[in-house]
This record gives sequence, C-alpha cells and structure tokens, in this order.
Amino acid sequence: MRYSQAKQGRIFIIRLEDGDIVHEEIEKFSREKSIKAASLIILGGADKGSKLIVGPEHGRIEPIIPMEHILDNVHEIAGTGTIFPDEKGKPVLHMHMVCGRKTSTVTGCVRKGVKVWHIMEVILFELVDTTAARAFEPTTGFELLKP
Repeated sequence: MRYSQAKQGRIFIIRLEDGDIVHEEIEKFSREKSIKAASLIILGGADKGSKLIVGPEHGRIEPIIPMEHILDNVHEIAGTGTIFPDEKGKPVLHMHMVCGRKTSTVTGCVRKGVKVWHIMEVILFELVDTTAARAFEPTTGFELLKP
C-alpha cells in the first residue's frame, strides 16, 4: 500500500446537460477552476450509445486488451471517481459508473465517452495540499495514481 494525505478544499455542485460527454466536461471544468485533485460522486442518466470500458479481455494476460461496452438504450447511473494531474499537470478523471435498465446492469470506466441523457448531477470535493498524481506505467499502459 502507498498513501499520502490531502485536505478538503472547495465543494462544487455541477449539473451536466443533455449530450455532454462526462469526462470531457468534468476535466474542462477542473482546468477552468484550477482543480488539480478531487473526489466525485455522480448520478443521473446515460444516453444510448454511451461507451464504457468493462474490463480486460483476459485477466492477467499481457498485453492488456480493454473491452468496450456500448449502451443500447438510456440507463440510470450512479458513479464515483477521482481527479489527479497527469505528468504534465493536466487534471485527469478516473471514474467508474454502474448503469442500469430494468433488471440489467453494467459497470465500467467512463473514459471512452459516456453521454448525458438530460441530466447528471455531480458533487466534486476538491483535494488540496497533496502531491498525488498520475504517472504512466509502461507494464500496464495505464496512468496509475502515485500517492
């Protein structure tokens, strides 16, 4: 385990609008408000055609091949995530969301493009006084959190 500490900064209440792409809007907002690190919760609706990364194709076999899932209809969503800067200082969102419709659910990472259906509500808790950041890990191909 690795860890560091942070303090809570500002808290933002955000409403994403119909057609917004979740990670693009949250990262843009973070740049505009000079947010380097944060934790987030989100709920609302994801539109048909939204894309999720739903796991590696073959567990621990390398290279890691991500699987993509495209929502075939509107889904209710709830999610949580973090923002930390990449090696260039740009805030990067890592968010997972569960998407449900009737009795079926799918969970995945929003990086491929989840589109808002009418509304998503986000509570963003800024983290300050932290040196935590994301750094590229060549073994996995991921930008991993370095506390």
